Amino acid sequence: MNVSRVRGALDAEGRVSAWSHKIVCPSIFARVFPQAMKNGIDNAAVEGLANLEYEVPNVSVEYVRIDTPVPVGFWRSVGSSHNAFTVESFVDELAALANKDPLEFRLSMLKNHPRARRVLELAAEKAGWGKPLTRGQARGIAYHLSFESYVAQVAEVSVDKKTGVVKVHRVTCAVDCGPVVNPAIVSAQMMGGLIMGLSAAMKEKIEVAAGGIKSENFSDYDLLRMSESPDVDVHIVKSNDKTGGIGEPGTPPAAPALANAVFAATGARIRQLPMKPETVLAAMRKAQEQA
Repeated sequence: MNVSRVRGALDAEGRVSAWSHKIVCPSIFARVFPQAMKNGIDNAAVEGLANLEYEVPNVSVEYVRIDTPVPVGFWRSVGSSHNAFTVESFVDELAALANKDPLEFRLSMLKNHPRARRVLELAAEKAGWGKPLTRGQARGIAYHLSFESYVAQVAEVSVDKKTGVVKVHRVTCAVDCGPVVNPAIVSAQMMGGLIMGLSAAMKEKIEVAAGGIKSENFSDYDLLRMSESPDVDVHIVKSNDKTGGIGEPGTPPAAPALANAVFAATGARIRQLPMKPETVLAAMRKAQEQA
């Protein structure tokens, strides 16, 4: 469980000149690896923030630890999961404010990061970024570096504006994890990671009530069904750069790519997960009120 407050500034040319990010969440390391805590900072809590690759001249990251009665532990991609959602959603908001294409806006802030640029360009190319889609569908893009591997994803979605139900039709994924021995393993990990990310983004929610965990089994802890899963295309960048991990980096870009696609389809920003139909409908109503 976490909450972030992010503020940004654009200069006269629409470039990001400042980024202030405060995150409040419990600490995993304080419970399981207290010796790894440095100056009270949980590195897992700020991963993806403290090592932000976007070339912003003024960046401030603040971590506020809050201890809750519910113990927390690791899950696939750890802090990069929620931080990628926050960062990539906010980058998309800044791109819209600057009236710039989300892909080009990202590339403009990654001039000195060729590996990041490569995965963004490859995912966009293979997804047909900028080309027409079936009526009612829209695309969203997101990128994240975690565990020394670079991953970009483009999600194609449609939204039922009466019910708030989101349908993910296709996800195009590009990954640079350095030299690859077995491409099939890389592709499988990317597929599994992004499907897990979509499931968490769209449905998964542990509920707490009456002093305990209310969610007891799959009857009240919903998962993405096979029939709801999108087509997935994975493209591996040929690279001789530093080798990275592959088990976790497929998860972080999934939620923001999905949320950014929902915005492209509806004009509504999703700032809370999971994005269940009622959450999407509330965001759409808010967008209409602010229009």
